[in-house]
Amino acid sequence: MINNVAARRYAKALFAIGKEKGGAELDTYGKDLAALGEVMEGAPELVRVFKNPIFSVEEKKAVLGKILDAVSASPMVRNFCALLADKGRLAVLTDIMAVFSTLLDAEKGVVRGELVTAIELGDAKQKAVKAQLEKQAGRQLELDFSVDSAILGGVMLKVGDNVMDASLRAQLNILKETIKRGE
Repeated sequence: MINNVAARRYAKALFAIGKEKGGAELDTYGKDLAALGEVMEGAPELVRVFKNPIFSVEEKKAVLGKILDAVSASPMVRNFCALLADKGRLAVLTDIMAVFSTLLDAEKGVVRGELVTAIELGDAKQKAVKAQLEKQAGRQLELDFSVDSAILGGVMLKVGDNVMDASLRAQLNILKETIKRGE
């Protein structure tokens, strides 16, 4: 809980600075944090280093500096990460990145979700489905497409906490419950 509060505060602070400087700067911060997140996701031992009190702040800054060089991070993101190291908050960097991404999506009106189908959709079909859903939602969507043969057919759309289940499995379960009740 404490880490989430700290992550929200730091993310909101960086977001406010970026918003004050303009949309382009805000996008740059988002891209830099996303690139940093990809590196950390690919090397989970980095997170362990940042959480480990055995390593000094200078050692953590040196490791972080190499990563920031590799992703060509902006000076503001470099300073922000240095501040996190000085304050002993590098352990919540991944949480900060997640909160910042959520704030950036809300600012841009982007909604993230996942579309699950029973079979693999081709690129053309994915684009067509995404375009239709964006038209219906009236918002820009960032969809992850996945396959789950257990749904038998149809689609299942997950956006935030909302799930729209138009799968054959769901329809069969509804039919099964209706039969059980004798309706």
